[in-house]
Amino acid sequence: MSVIRLAIAGAAGRMGRMLIEAALKEEGVAIGAAFDRPGSPCIGRDAGELLGLPCGVTIVDDARAAIAAADCVIDFTRPEGTLAHLALARELGKAMVIGTTGFDAAGKAAIAEAAKEIPVVFAPNMAVGVNAVFKLLEVAARILNEGYDVEVIEAHHRFKVDAPSGTALRMGEVVARELGRDLETCAIYGREGVTGERKPETIGFSTIRGGDIVGDHTVLFAGIGERIEITHKSGSRMPYALGSLRAARFVAGRGPGLFDMQDILGLR
Repeated sequence: MSVIRLAIAGAAGRMGRMLIEAALKEEGVAIGAAFDRPGSPCIGRDAGELLGLPCGVTIVDDARAAIAAADCVIDFTRPEGTLAHLALARELGKAMVIGTTGFDAAGKAAIAEAAKEIPVVFAPNMAVGVNAVFKLLEVAARILNEGYDVEVIEAHHRFKVDAPSGTALRMGEVVARELGRDLETCAIYGREGVTGERKPETIGFSTIRGGDIVGDHTVLFAGIGERIEITHKSGSRMPYALGSLRAARFVAGRGPGLFDMQDILGLR
């Protein structure tokens, strides 16, 4: 079996370290390179050192060299960094797995454009369990299509910079699509003061930020006399890392195209 060489972006960050740990324990993949932003105190250190698992790969600040040394880039950094890495992957003909959230319309368009030349996996959440929830939401929305108000509640750690989370937005998109609504026009992202009665066609979002919450998501279907809640709670970032490795195995060696975890799990 051929081994897929990975380039881990943001190697010194929380997700970067989790990806390195997962890759060191997973068969069929190897860390070909690890890189971080210039000036990071981890530049020059062994990528596995922070985990007590030295692997012989040094964290560098040369993104081009790191991406050139790999078959697939995995990136959970920030939109601006991810887009710069995507441009390098496109230039060098490398596959890419993007777990970064918070892209604007232009950023999403840039990802779609790059996918015409290289294979790209772009998903709001890489965890297999979350993607199972997306499928469950399709079924629930088709059944609960009358008389139920829809609210999406999400909670993350204090360091998360975008809100609502990409996962919460995708949950809203899934439900809106099944209900025949456009999320851009029916979403409500905050309530304050005298708001009047809730409009039945809206989908509400509530955001919680605090502590070290990895990620909790609930979609509430509230009817008269009953509530249905579909919830996913993450106890660690490892499910995101394992899903990303699964995505890398799927996309490495493929032709150009834009994929997400629903493709990888055969849920289309």
